Amino acid sequence: MDKSKRPFLKSKRSFRRRLPPIGSGDQIDYRNMSLISRFISEQGKILSRRVNRLTLKQQRLITIAIKQARILSLLPFLNNEKQFERAESIARTTGFRTKIK
Repeated sequence: MDKSKRPFLKSKRSFRRRLPPIGSGDQIDYRNMSLISRFISEQGKILSRRVNRLTLKQQRLITIAIKQARILSLLPFLNNEKQFERAESIARTTGFRTKIK
């Protein structure tokens, strides 16, 4: 049978619809830290809309809430604890080397 004459076959795979990450009762606000922290990466970056599975309007509101929380010092701008620890260890070793010489 020719490819052009073959009838369109739907795949029989069923898919499970994912639940939205923000419920109808959740209020998007800079004070709602439990909600906001779900949309921030380990590094402190705002996760993309595709990763969050949010609508455009929800993503805008989440972004504004995160930025307000950062300005009010409720959230850090960067979450770089590992980099800070690494910088301290490098400083210790270099300081130790200068003492020996």
